[in-house]
Amino acid sequence: MRSIWNGAISFGLVSIPIKLVNATESHSISFRQIHVSDGGRVRYRKVCELDGEEVPTAEIGKGYEEADGSIVPITDEDLARLPIPTAKTIEIVSFVPAEEIDPLQMDAAYYLAANGATAAKPYTLLREALKRSRKVAIAKYALRGRERLGMLRVVDDVIAMHGLLWPDEIRQPEGVAPEASVTVREAELDLADALMATLGEVEIASLHDDYREAVEAMLAAKTGEGFEPAEAVVEPAGGQVIDLMAALESSVRAAKASRAGSSGDSAESAAEAEVTPIRGRRTPAASAPAPKAVGGKKSTASTGTAKKTAAAKKTAAGGKKSTATAKGAAGTKSGAGARAGARSTKSASAADAKSAGTGRASAGGATAGAGTAKKAAPRKRSSA
Repeated sequence: MRSIWNGAISFGLVSIPIKLVNATESHSISFRQIHVSDGGRVRYRKVCELDGEEVPTAEIGKGYEEADGSIVPITDEDLARLPIPTAKTIEIVSFVPAEEIDPLQMDAAYYLAANGATAAKPYTLLREALKRSRKVAIAKYALRGRERLGMLRVVDDVIAMHGLLWPDEIRQPEGVAPEASVTVREAELDLADALMATLGEVEIASLHDDYREAVEAMLAAKTGEGFEPAEAVVEPAGGQVIDLMAALESSVRAAKASRAGSSGDSAESAAEAEVTPIRGRRTPAASAPAPKAVGGKKSTASTGTAKKTAAAKKTAAGGKKSTATAKGAAGTKSGAGARAGARSTKSASAADAKSAGTGRASAGGATAGAGTAKKAAPRKRSSA
């Protein structure tokens, strides 16, 4: 990589010759200004205000404009004679924990390469010292006509330097925060944490510039004369957020579905607008009369059972068959009443069918009991 600056790192009494190399590069696609009617390129020409002539780059110098508009010429020799110790030196002034550096101060990044064989030993010494201390070095250096602030840290086996803005170059965020008083609930914070945990699993290396790729595809198609401009899909403007909890819940579900690879489930979850919790369940109104209806049948069945039980007691002396029949009828009716009480949600027709079946089951016993009752009746009256 081509170096943009040569100098040395001043580390106490140690001097480390280095070369400054850009650590980042821009992949942005740049466009030229053209004349729309004929496609001719529009250029900026540097013209002198006094004579109106175009000035070549070799004849362009520096000057400082005073408040009255007058220009004070400044030459490179004037700048070189300034008593600045950082003109060709990256002077380390302190070592601090990396957490003390505000990310707002971060500027351009550079790699510091050892310049020559003699720089290998002190370069390695500084690198290993930074690794072991787990600190970064704060330094001052001069680049492109001004003194700057920098931070040195270790990246793999290389010392990297981040340009830093001066503290007075960071603006205070006055009037930026919302002025209205807002209260955030713990449940909302919990959902926000869950969403952050889900989205935080992405690898930075997997992210790419979709816009640049689309522009490159458009340029390739235009060059091959096969480009057909497509209509841009404009999403409708969203309304005011009504339910923040619902939006968070939908976002968490959509993010989890996306991580799992279920694109269909993700779209369905993201489309949900509101989540309404079920606070309680009530017994349907249609099932309320059922216990009363069954209960009525149960009472009728109990009354019939009592009558048949009384008849069985009156005919007890008539014979064993009549007694056994009455007991069977009573037991059948008692079982029907118990089942009807346990299953309170059955319909009245089911209870009628059960009662009818029970009556048919005891029909033979009732007929035999009737004949015995006629014979026993005179004995009952004579006893009276």
